[in-house]
Amino acid sequence: MKVAVVGTTTWGTTLGIILARRKIRVSLWARTSEEAARLNAARENSARLPGFPFPPCLTATDSAAEALRGASLTIIAVPSQEMRPNMRKVKGHLDGSSPILSATKGLELESILRMSHVIAEELGLAHPSRVCVLSGPNLSGEIIRGLPASSVVASEDIRQAESVRDSIASPAFRVYATDDVVGVELGGALKNIIALGAGMVDGLGYGNNAKAAYMARGLTEITRLGVAAGGNPLTFVGLAGLGDLLATCASPLSRNYTLGKGLADRRSLEEMEASIGSVVEGVTTTRAALQMAAKLGVELPITERIYRVLFEGLDAAQAMAELIGEV
Repeated sequence: MKVAVVGTTTWGTTLGIILARRKIRVSLWARTSEEAARLNAARENSARLPGFPFPPCLTATDSAAEALRGASLTIIAVPSQEMRPNMRKVKGHLDGSSPILSATKGLELESILRMSHVIAEELGLAHPSRVCVLSGPNLSGEIIRGLPASSVVASEDIRQAESVRDSIASPAFRVYATDDVVGVELGGALKNIIALGAGMVDGLGYGNNAKAAYMARGLTEITRLGVAAGGNPLTFVGLAGLGDLLATCASPLSRNYTLGKGLADRRSLEEMEASIGSVVEGVTTTRAALQMAAKLGVELPITERIYRVLFEGLDAAQAMAELIGEV
């Protein structure tokens, strides 16, 4: 078996490593020849996952043709706003029938399309069920260390989801299958918005009662928009909804939580993004979610406050006071 991973992101590299640890041949597609050479020479992704060596079965290449040739599964792990241009680059090299697994949690700005739609649209797929999505409480920093975790693979064709599940699962990485693509994708994307606010709550020192109330309201908001978009309400109380929300709102390993906490300390958005050094998906997802909500006629009070903090200069303490009360 060979798996191609498009994207040398933290999550893409993590998935490549845990698969290669199982003796699966993995080809990691890098953006440039310099990056591929650096990864292969160091035998680790020093920029994203220092200290975690590549297994012998994992190699990097800047050639899309080489990375994708013979792959029985292609994993796409790139920032959401880079999904479309990346799919255009690999389109001519993908096998015509092998499944594609999106590991990206976000929405495309302007179009407000989910990642599976972007992939299917760019590839001109007659059968979108070929595109699967992966989501759940999956903090890379824990998974790469071999700590137990669970996730969900979704496809419109449950048999396709089950096949991909069996390909990527391991004793430490338990994976479930579902046909609710809408719910799984929106649960994974929208929870990043709520995590921004959870970081603000902790940064302001409001305590666990306030944070629990905020997260409960956040889950309600995610579910409201997700169901309006066609998701199964039960999905949002499972791994791809509540599970992902709990992990992302509680851990300093979460970039969204970290950014929100920094904003509560009156650090600017630009400063926080620069210090984190990676794309924080909740920022763009906040914009896209409000566009989707307007289209579907859904109210998102938390998302609206987070948007004002991010882009309109609203103080984080004022935003949280409006949502959960004065301190």
